[in-house]
Order: sequence, then structure tokens, then C-alpha cells
Amino acid sequence: MNLILFGPPGAGKGTQAQRLVQDLKIPQISTGDILRAAVKAGTELGKRAGPLMAAGQLVPDELVVGIVVERLKEADAQRGFILDGFPRTVPQATALDAALAAAGRKIQHVISLEVPEAVLIQRILGRAAQSAEKRADDNEATAHRRIAAYRAETEPLKAHFATQGLLRKIDGTVDVDGVYGAIRAVVGG
Repeated sequence: MNLILFGPPGAGKGTQAQRLVQDLKIPQISTGDILRAAVKAGTELGKRAGPLMAAGQLVPDELVVGIVVERLKEADAQRGFILDGFPRTVPQATALDAALAAAGRKIQHVISLEVPEAVLIQRILGRAAQSAEKRADDNEATAHRRIAAYRAETEPLKAHFATQGLLRKIDGTVDVDGVYGAIRAVVGG
């Protein structure tokens, strides 16, 4: 099963993806995790992406598309995958569609976690306060910029996925178990 978890920063995509990984036995492919690892490792991608991420800006499509497409070719993703944080723009979605079609694959569901901005800000700041590993982008000003960027660049993907009949909206404000139950009702199980 090939899934996309979709939603603004702080919507709970990573939390829900971890549960799906355990139940479905397919990998979570998080562009945020891949990019943060590259920054930490000091790779060329990390050197280019790090300053943008720290400033709350989005990493350019060509950097992100390349790493995701390569990751989908790995053995553990052949039975399926959960994309978390990708695609985030219409050109990325188009590139993903083309790459999957070339490999004889497709997305089955796009799960959109719907959460109001005030709740998102609360969650991001709460994560920052509780996390032992501080992320440079976990502050209120950066959170507002990231959410605004999501609304401008990524939210239009809802129409892209809806026209393909793939978009499934889930209320992301209920408790973690309630959100997970709604996701499982959509994807089966």
C-alpha cells in the first residue's frame, strides 16, 4: 500500500506514520527526517538545505524530489510506503506521479490531517518545550512562517489529489487514537 500523509506542520503526520509503519510493515519516508539527517551529517544536500530549514523556508523541489525518488527504489519500499511531508508542491506531485507510473506503481490514498492554525502553533511550541533534541525551526515566528508557506504552496495539492479521487480528510484535532482509528478506517484494517 502506497500512502501519503498530508497536512501542515504540527498536524501529527509523523506520529500517525509511526503507528502505520508498525501495523502495515511498510517504511515511513519523511523528507523532514531525511533532510535533518543530511544537515547533521554535513552532506552537500545538508549544507544547502540547513540554512533554509533554520530560517523556516522550504527546501527547493529539485533537492527534495531527487532524494525521495531514490528512496522509493530501496528494497524496503517495494511492498509499499508512507510518504510524510512529500509532495509539498504541485510540481513535486507531478514528478512523483511520473516516477511511480514509470515503475508501475501508484498512490492509493492521500490522508489529509485537518487542524486549525492555533492548534498547530500550540503543538509545535509544546513539542519544542518537551523535546530533548531541539530543532531550530521549533519557535513561534518560524512556526507561523512554515504554516503560511504550507497554506500557500502545499495546500493547493488538495485539489490535485481530490481530482484523482485520492484525498481523504481526517479531523486531526481529536486524540491520537481517534485520528489513527479514522486513518485505519480509510486504508483498511
